[in-house]
Amino acid sequence: METDVGDAYVRIRNIYKLMAGGLDLRTAAEQADGNAPQVVRDWKGAVERFQQQKLNHGNTISMATWNKAYGPVLEMAVLLLTGPKPPGRPVDLIDRCVADWEPGSRMRQIRCQSLAQFLRHCVQREQFPGHWLPPTDLSHHVGRQPAGVEARGGGDPISDAEILRLIDALPEDSAGQRWRDAIRLLAELGLRPVELLHLSVRTDRTTGVPHWWCSYRKRSGGGITEPRRIYPLPLQDDGTVVSWHLLERWQARLIQLPPLQSGNGAADGLGTYLKRQSAWKSLRAELEARGERLVPYCFRHSYSLRAHRRNIDAGSAARSMGHSLEVHLRSYPWASAAGTEAAFERANRALLAAAHRQQQSET
Repeated sequence: METDVGDAYVRIRNIYKLMAGGLDLRTAAEQADGNAPQVVRDWKGAVERFQQQKLNHGNTISMATWNKAYGPVLEMAVLLLTGPKPPGRPVDLIDRCVADWEPGSRMRQIRCQSLAQFLRHCVQREQFPGHWLPPTDLSHHVGRQPAGVEARGGGDPISDAEILRLIDALPEDSAGQRWRDAIRLLAELGLRPVELLHLSVRTDRTTGVPHWWCSYRKRSGGGITEPRRIYPLPLQDDGTVVSWHLLERWQARLIQLPPLQSGNGAADGLGTYLKRQSAWKSLRAELEARGERLVPYCFRHSYSLRAHRRNIDAGSAARSMGHSLEVHLRSYPWASAAGTEAAFERANRALLAAAHRQQQSET
């Protein structure tokens, strides 16, 4: 009797494992008894056929879109599904494939949608079991940003000293040197990561002086960001202006950027590289200890704060950064605070100066 119970337990456990691997109950039971052939799902082949479907049929996409929105997440999915402990349900697979992205972020939403499309393809065209159909509502997987996270990406500005320390700690190899220059450009020019791909140098027709130019056009609710001139804001190291000679080195073709067009785009590439660096992990822990968040956009946030600390008005800072004054004031709270403080300081200085002149005239 005890032996029968033990055998039943083993059989149930084996059936459970087979069902967790994607089999229905009947097939799992037959396979557990040795009466059915082992079923191996061709996940890799399914991805290849799904790619051809997306590129050549229906609402077709470009290869660039595939490489950005589909390829990386499906490659990760195949690795998980063919690994030693594969997820047995669509919900588990989706969660594991998007865990590295911020809840509520656009990239996390894209990864969820791409993976859901692939799973529907597997069931509808590849004859995979019906339980691999993804949920119709992906909002639980996409998640939502924490309350209070603002449009600027949830990150906080970091000091010049922290930026310099991070750059100095990056690897000395050729890849590290490329990423160093990329971060230097982001910090000194206040760029979005994608704008590194649209950066150039132009010469002023009147003065003959070269200057930075960005041709990036960003579509948003407030319209389209027009190509613009960018004004550098050099960092300081203990009061000394840091000179990286970026414009001169760019003109001399001495700056080679890292591969920003691969994967899910420039911001993704930057974030992936930084997350692997011990200096970035250490800095992130420091910010978390003071209740702040470190993200790749922190270099851009720091540029904005640096501008206002140097008494550059919000409108001028917004123009150089490539967004409207409204967006600037809403997304960067220190912009309006700095402007208000400066306005009152100017008014009070003018009042004191007038009073001083009045006193001098009376004497």
